[in-house]
Amino acid sequence: MSRSMYPVKLPPSIGNAARKLAEEDGVSLSQWVSVAVAQKISFVETAEAFFKRRSQGADQVDFLEILRNAPDRPPEPGDELESA
Repeated sequence: MSRSMYPVKLPPSIGNAARKLAEEDGVSLSQWVSVAVAQKISFVETAEAFFKRRSQGADQVDFLEILRNAPDRPPEPGDELESA
C-alpha cells in the first residue's frame, strides 16, 4: 500500500485530545488520525448512499404539493430562524 503525506495543522486543543486518545488506544497519532479520517469518509459515503436511495422515485411536484398543504403557523419553540 502506498502512502502519502498530508501535513495538517490542528488547533492545540484538538491536537492534544487526538494525541491523548491515540495513546489510550495504544497507536501512533498518525494511525489514529488515519482511522478517524476513514471513519468520517465511511459516514459521509453511507449518508450519501442513504439519501440517494431515499430520493429515488421522488417527484418535485408531489413535494411542492405537500409544502402547499403544510399549515401556516409559527415554528415550535427552539425551531425559529435567527434574524439576520
